[in-house]
Amino acid sequence: MGYDKNQKIDTKCVQAGWQPKSGEPRVMPIYESTTYKYDTSADMAKLFDLEPGYMYTRLANPTNDIVASKIAALEGGVAAVLTSSGQAANFFSLINIMGAGDHFISSATIYGGTFNLFNVTMRKIGIDCTFVDPRASEEEIQKAFRPNTKAVFGETVANPSLDVLDIEKFARIAHKNGVPLIVDNTFPTPINCRPFEFGADIVTHSTTKYMEGHASTIGGCVVDSGNFDWYQNDKFPCMTEPDESYHGATYAKDFGKNGFVVKIVAQLLRDYGSTPSPFNAFLLNLGLETLAVRMERHCSNALKVAKYLENNDKISWVNYPDLESSKDYALAKKYMPNGTCGVISFGVKGGRAKAEEFMNNLRLAAIVTHVADARTCVLHPASSTHRQLSDQELIECGVTPDLVRFSVGIENADDIIADIQQALDKI
Repeated sequence: MGYDKNQKIDTKCVQAGWQPKSGEPRVMPIYESTTYKYDTSADMAKLFDLEPGYMYTRLANPTNDIVASKIAALEGGVAAVLTSSGQAANFFSLINIMGAGDHFISSATIYGGTFNLFNVTMRKIGIDCTFVDPRASEEEIQKAFRPNTKAVFGETVANPSLDVLDIEKFARIAHKNGVPLIVDNTFPTPINCRPFEFGADIVTHSTTKYMEGHASTIGGCVVDSGNFDWYQNDKFPCMTEPDESYHGATYAKDFGKNGFVVKIVAQLLRDYGSTPSPFNAFLLNLGLETLAVRMERHCSNALKVAKYLENNDKISWVNYPDLESSKDYALAKKYMPNGTCGVISFGVKGGRAKAEEFMNNLRLAAIVTHVADARTCVLHPASSTHRQLSDQELIECGVTPDLVRFSVGIENADDIIADIQQALDKI
């Protein structure tokens, strides 16, 4: 009874994580406490040697850990940790194995906030990044590697360009150079894509989006496949040599396949404090329970809307990976045969001015700085989420001035289309 690791993924959405014993609450409790009581000082001292248990919620909390274990089960990973945001998850996934003087490679077509994190903030602390065209050949991407390169990063479906990452190609390149491939799987979620099955080593999420699904809480998650061999070269002493800040613990040796996540908890949550509230984790878990059902509706609705837009004479172009006309249709079918996500990008004839006029005319779809939740919403990235980027950086991210990011919700598709039509009729 309850959770079985061999169950289908939609069953895992409901059953994985909290497994109550006889007499315990059926619904996962919220452990809303900063601290944990122990009978003796010796019992407490063991926790500071990284023995299992809880001492302070900044490092770990039972509610957070239960939800993280569910996400690990959905992705097919060995361990996971929640963070306070998707930005924190991406930052932690990289800085966990890097320091000043190190370098990593990233696909250029990524979320604007992540691009800015890599291109500005991480450079300020001495970590350099080279952005590459995800469609470049393996030979071209190989030229970006340096002796101090420590990782490769990409998004399964890029926000907002919707470029589909060739995960197997990027995994081959990363592994050839002895570094892990880190993939942000926010848009497809593990319902539609499981990057570990295609060679990715670490997966991140902004759980703020489809996973939570209702625009109520911000959060992130880092999941480790447990497959990367940290001992294959001398690039990762942070994993293979003793950590003097924790009594000489060696993460890859002492914690095995869980070492990468243990290190995030022991060092990064300890020092940066980007820990989610247990109440936010509780709300995230409610969203996860319906994730499989919602993703099916998001994708079916989005395909209907995309086909409608493709045949509308006021639309200049449409990009949705599940359309046969998409440049990434073959990749989408390879990695996400059941659908990609509910986000569409398109241009309105007349350029940026007409795009903004169209958005102002919408009634059902709301203009918000958000994407990928139950409600249909719309955004103009060049003037909002990507506003801090230069024109050249916008091009590198796959964002044109007329690009409209349209996040299709779970309302009736006919109502969404009717809203788009009335907005277009007014321009």
